[in-house]
Amino acid sequence: MASGEPSFNRETLSRAQDRIRVQQARHRRQWPKLLWLLIGPGILVMLGENDAPSMLSYAATGSQFGIGFFIPFVVLTFAMAFVAQEITVRLGAQTKAGHAELIYQRFGRFWGNFAMGDLLFTNFLTLVTEFVGIVAGAGYFHVPAPLAVLIGLGVVISAVVFRRYWSWERMILALAGFNLVFFVLAVLAPISWAAVGQATLRWTPLPGGWTSSTIVMVLADIGATLTPWMLFFQQGAVTDKGLAKKDIHWGRIDTALGALLAALGAVGCIAITSLLYVHHMNVGQFGAAQFAQALTPYIGHIGGALFALGIFDAGLVAAVAISTSSAYAYGEVTRAGKSLNHSFREAPKFYFVLIGIATLAAAIVSIPGFPLEAVVIMVNIIAVLTMPPAIGFLLLLANDREVIGEQKNTWKLNMLGIGVGVFVSTAGIVYAISVIFPHLHM
Repeated sequence: MASGEPSFNRETLSRAQDRIRVQQARHRRQWPKLLWLLIGPGILVMLGENDAPSMLSYAATGSQFGIGFFIPFVVLTFAMAFVAQEITVRLGAQTKAGHAELIYQRFGRFWGNFAMGDLLFTNFLTLVTEFVGIVAGAGYFHVPAPLAVLIGLGVVISAVVFRRYWSWERMILALAGFNLVFFVLAVLAPISWAAVGQATLRWTPLPGGWTSSTIVMVLADIGATLTPWMLFFQQGAVTDKGLAKKDIHWGRIDTALGALLAALGAVGCIAITSLLYVHHMNVGQFGAAQFAQALTPYIGHIGGALFALGIFDAGLVAAVAISTSSAYAYGEVTRAGKSLNHSFREAPKFYFVLIGIATLAAAIVSIPGFPLEAVVIMVNIIAVLTMPPAIGFLLLLANDREVIGEQKNTWKLNMLGIGVGVFVSTAGIVYAISVIFPHLHM
């Protein structure tokens, strides 16, 4: 028996078992069960992007600017995220290949290395901020930073234990669902939801206009929704889950549901922290770990604890998802093991990348005196600046009939995709102008 054969059989058997359950549910027209079996990658990628730096960016947004401009703006960014992520569903289901693998196959080693370098660079920086969020959330409960980092790293390493994509996915989904605590807290808080609804329907101007500081916050909120790792993670997860062409419809529902749930979490975070704006709190004194403390007078000690726990959980979920997206990309490019259906012995390089990149990020955050708050918003901005090439590769693949076949983009989907690319690129250009001319008021 060849050395790689048990690995292949184990992975194939795991996916076959899942497909049998899907086919049985489809044959019996058990649509709720079929939805339950097929959802996962879309919800995970969207709620995973509601990560610690994203929620802290939303908190800073609500506390500095209120609800008027940013709530409808953030909803718009999630609509754009759906446009991009829907393509990864079709690519993964049609080709049975990951995003990095397709880029290498169609554009060659140079562009493949460029795309993977872009991914690993932004993933590592983002992972650092996830552990910043984990430390920040745990700090509310007086948990020492080293212990908080070890807890986060332990959750990432738990991927080795499952040896089954399905089991891993369900565990992370359970953690990701806690992101809705921000919306629940906002509903229970003393907030005028009539004002929130009015702000959503009638887009009001930015308080103070477009200055360099507001442009930074706008870019941070775009980077809180649209980042390169999402493309690599969802296409890899769709492939690992074994979705077929006939499942694409359900993959779209999964992604739309994820975008809706994540948007609720983001809107809830902005709405609840707008209490600080309404009460003219000086948010400059609040670091990442102190938003929950600042909100306690308005939402109570339990509410403050849940807010801090939400930041902690957001960091945990994203740390797992981002580490996994890096491992998927590495496994696809090197043709090593690239599935969570493998054991550690069957795919050591896959798990070394998954665990190694998280361990390095955790070690950096554990350095005494590390500037936790300073890196959070800047990492979201870097994500925006690295997004245009990722969108470009995505659209080229989505229009290549040799790659995607009958699932090729229609002209309407191309218009939407190009619109997302232009939007992100324009945001980057505006940010560059604001850096060159910091006193410019637009």
